[in-house]
Amino acid sequence: MCLSQFARTDRLDVLGDLLLGWDCWTTRVVSDELRHGGAQYPELDAISDLDWLAITPFDTDEEILALLKWSSLVGAGDRDQGEASVFALAELRSGVALTDDRRAKQVAREHGIEVHGTVWLLAMACRGGKLTEVNAGSLIDGFLSLEARLPCTGAGFSRYARSHGLL
Repeated sequence: MCLSQFARTDRLDVLGDLLLGWDCWTTRVVSDELRHGGAQYPELDAISDLDWLAITPFDTDEEILALLKWSSLVGAGDRDQGEASVFALAELRSGVALTDDRRAKQVAREHGIEVHGTVWLLAMACRGGKLTEVNAGSLIDGFLSLEARLPCTGAGFSRYARSHGLL
């Protein structure tokens, strides 16, 4: 999960800078998952204090129905509820979803959601002049040290991003 990677590497400030100018939301489902992870990783608690990140509670009928739909599409397991809630929110708000779960991304794309991962976000930041490729590689290496599942190493970021049309 992109948000937790930035939090666990103490780089929420960087994420906020990269997303400057975008309306940013997450869901109460994701927030609760991260809060529960805070027992093991206290740095996750900082997510609830971000002024640039709105948390959607999923308390309207429309939101609940969208969550139920995406839960059945992505999977009913506890592990998949965060992605399901993010896809529901992206659908309702015509937004872009961010996740590094390959299977979940495939399902979302098959059902019309624009979804990308951390490497895409970093490449877009490099293209926009918000981040250098070296800095992006350093962030990736930090995420990989947390056992993040990313498609490249920090050293391979530029090559990977160029070969996939991201840079």
